[in-house]
Amino acid sequence: MSLVGRQFPNVTVDAMSEMGDDLRINIFEEATKNKQKVLLFWYPKDFTFVCPTELHAFQEALGEFEKRNTKVIGASCDTNEVHFAWLNTPKDNGGIEGVTYPILADTHRQLAGILGILDQDFEYDDDGNEIFTGGNVAYRATYLVDEDGKIFHESVNDMPLGRNVQEYLRLVDAYTHVQKHGEVCPANWEEGKDAMSANRNSTAEYLSKH
Repeated sequence: MSLVGRQFPNVTVDAMSEMGDDLRINIFEEATKNKQKVLLFWYPKDFTFVCPTELHAFQEALGEFEKRNTKVIGASCDTNEVHFAWLNTPKDNGGIEGVTYPILADTHRQLAGILGILDQDFEYDDDGNEIFTGGNVAYRATYLVDEDGKIFHESVNDMPLGRNVQEYLRLVDAYTHVQKHGEVCPANWEEGKDAMSANRNSTAEYLSKH
């Protein structure tokens, strides 16, 4: 079930900073108390393959998110200790040294379970009943949360599929445009391009020009 349009769960989770500090982070409170947008991205596991490319890609774009008053937070079901070890592993050795945003350690799968993003593996017994055998790692889920704690974007990738970080910057820009101007953003909209009013005449005018 999609969570778009709903409040992000008000749940506090352990996290690790680049300095090795143990943190407690609540995504809903980060957004509402600090009046900023939050991008939360989940990845399956530390010390794996596609995952470090994504963490570095979000790090490279961190300044662009900060310009947009958007906080970036990573997340997996690993422990803080494993996060810290990975943060201290050089990039050229498959590590994420240099990543500066916090990373949630949802070790007990509380938040991932509420979001419904755990890998749900099942087997069947001799009577045909489902037996849950998985749920140890999260899919590549991404959430964009606004200043009121509302989820305005949600996406989930299968394990082998890395994300396009630029698309999340575009989505933040589009949502901010809607907030500021009350217009809607058509397909492939980017900052500086034409938007539309939410009515038939405006749609017809837009289509006639494009």
